[in-house]
Amino acid sequence: MQEAALHSIAPANPALVYSRRPSGRENLNPQGLSLKALLHEDFVTHERNLFEQGLWAIATHRFGNWRLDLPRIFRAPCALLYHFMYKVVEWTCGISLPQTVKVGRRVRIWHHSGMILNAESIGDDCHIRQNTTFGVLRTNHYQVPIIEDRVDMGCGVAILGAIRIGHDSVIGANSMVNRDVPPYSVVGGVPARVLKMRNAEKNY
Repeated sequence: MQEAALHSIAPANPALVYSRRPSGRENLNPQGLSLKALLHEDFVTHERNLFEQGLWAIATHRFGNWRLDLPRIFRAPCALLYHFMYKVVEWTCGISLPQTVKVGRRVRIWHHSGMILNAESIGDDCHIRQNTTFGVLRTNHYQVPIIEDRVDMGCGVAILGAIRIGHDSVIGANSMVNRDVPPYSVVGGVPARVLKMRNAEKNY
């Protein structure tokens, strides 16, 4: 079964083509944790280093979603603060992570610069590196990927369109992925193809 998946990636699933743009009115932070607990977990994930610019991007994203649950009287000033923080992160860190992306826990952004992270969702324990691009955004349609848990992405990766990247996959540096990727795949190339399957039990 694993051999059949080698050298091929399934076509993009038409059901994952999103015609509705996110409203930006729903708190997409992981449930069951306070903002303080989430930020502490992200701080630990980024090796307790306040100079990690990926941490700034994640923290801004968490704050932008958290404010949506506040009473209306407090939401407006927090919205102004969030938009200011978002622009600062964009300009100084080169990371664009919109509030409308559902970001899981312990997501690690290893580098800064040239990162456009438009996705339907980014799963738990994912690793993202510089010059990474997610999604295809145009005036007439909105197509962004679903990235499942524990996906490790190399530098310069482009994940384009309404596709699903299976959990526990590795996307090689400078790969361009435009089709669904099965779980436990090692993917590389332009356009990307499955190079091998990882061992699901040993997870390598």
